[in-house]
Amino acid sequence: MHATHLLLEEPIRMASILEPSKPNFFPAMTKIVGTLGPKSRSVEVISSCLKAGMSVARFDFSWGDTDYHQETLENLRAAVKSTKKLCAVMLDTVGPELQVVNKSEKSISLEADAFVTLTPDQDQEATSKLLPINFRGLPKSVKPGATIFIGQYLFTGSETTSVWLEVADIKGDDVVCIIKNSATLAGSLFTLHVSQIRIELPTLTEADKQVISTWGVRNNIDFLSLSYIRHAEDVRHAREYLSKLGDLNQTQIFAKIENIEGLNHFDEILEEADGIILSRGNLGIDLPPEKVFLFQKAALYKCNMAGKPAVVTRVVDSMTDNLRPTRAEATDVANAVLDGSDAILLGAETLRGLYPVETISTVGRICAEAEKVFNQDLYFKKTVKYVGEPMTHLESIASSAVRAAIKVKASIIIVFTSSGRAARLIAKYRPTMPVLSVVIPRLKTNQLKWSFSGAFEARQSLIVRGLFPMLADPRHPAESTSSTNESVLKVALDHGKVSGLVKSHDRVVVCQKVGDASVVKIIELED
Repeated sequence: MHATHLLLEEPIRMASILEPSKPNFFPAMTKIVGTLGPKSRSVEVISSCLKAGMSVARFDFSWGDTDYHQETLENLRAAVKSTKKLCAVMLDTVGPELQVVNKSEKSISLEADAFVTLTPDQDQEATSKLLPINFRGLPKSVKPGATIFIGQYLFTGSETTSVWLEVADIKGDDVVCIIKNSATLAGSLFTLHVSQIRIELPTLTEADKQVISTWGVRNNIDFLSLSYIRHAEDVRHAREYLSKLGDLNQTQIFAKIENIEGLNHFDEILEEADGIILSRGNLGIDLPPEKVFLFQKAALYKCNMAGKPAVVTRVVDSMTDNLRPTRAEATDVANAVLDGSDAILLGAETLRGLYPVETISTVGRICAEAEKVFNQDLYFKKTVKYVGEPMTHLESIASSAVRAAIKVKASIIIVFTSSGRAARLIAKYRPTMPVLSVVIPRLKTNQLKWSFSGAFEARQSLIVRGLFPMLADPRHPAESTSSTNESVLKVALDHGKVSGLVKSHDRVVVCQKVGDASVVKIIELED
């Protein structure tokens, strides 16, 4: 496998494992995406989430209306202001998601070997014998013997809160199923997943477009998480739609790979998307259990080599109700980091979990420990070999900056950038030290008014492993004279000192443009 053997070559002293970890200003280089919801939408809780290490807030429109999410977002803004910690906003679309509708919200008990009917008549009340669903085309999509899975909110795999069905018969618009395990469904919303079946619904639905064109435009979303991606055309269609919505032409599109169809077209989807989310809940149902790890390693390797952020989901499900993860979950988080993940996405754990702040903190600590034993040397050589020769000008500068920083044991890499591309390329080589991305705003106009770009680019680096943004003074362009660059560098270094990233006599690698030339320089800090 491409992504194996990423541990340090020298053996670890067993006694050192018991030594307490040193606290850092940044909890981990790996980023954490937190889903905000009922248990994590107050200013106080969001502030604690930001301090614990959350750098991207996800808004899941599978439930809740725009007013509810707007109120949460206003609280996020207040929390960002009070904590002085940047946070990006991700809008997660519903897409062609099939749902069981339980308007009464009463618990539904399903007994193994009994029959239950799935009907598109949503006016019916959900019972142990009849489950209304939001899709009329199910009888045409399935055949007797097909497997259907129903779970609450997100698939947990827990047999007490989710149920496996086998299609027994099709009667007109209804599908009759045999219940394979006893379970109790509680709540108003259950997701329905038909294994390895194509559902004839658009990836970007009219309801999704409505949310994006209103809530998304109003709030200048940084990321659009596109659910149930099946083809590269889905990404192109979404990008074309965003291009007509003012500033949303800058919004990055993250493709959620959730089914076999998306997996089969992974390479072309990766080429079109700005990043990838491995939605392991749905994929874990479509794939045999023994193949899940294989897909994760292969997909993360491809994302790493392409220099595009990769996000892994569903890592600490048990922390929805418990203060500590299971041993398997703790190992899973570490392996996601060692496999090359840029960020960990927390769903139910922060949305409705009892311990949102503790979950973020725990995942951050596990990530930080895994990063210490990540074999950067092997990864660097592998990436350089994959890129090949001749390298592009920017790729050569980025890899040289990382190599220099490691050789001189620099505390930090500072990169001046306008678009964020140079910073992302440096992060692609996974330096062992943080990369401070100094985003220089650019003046732009729509013929009616002047405005500065830069805020989007700064927030969008909050999902990239090892990249930490800082907005510079717009009076200092990225390709300026040495004197103005020195003043911006001083501000960046002062920020680094306050953050505890650098101290006297530390070495710092700086990557910047001077005129038409790109320069990598090493400086040593004085007292």
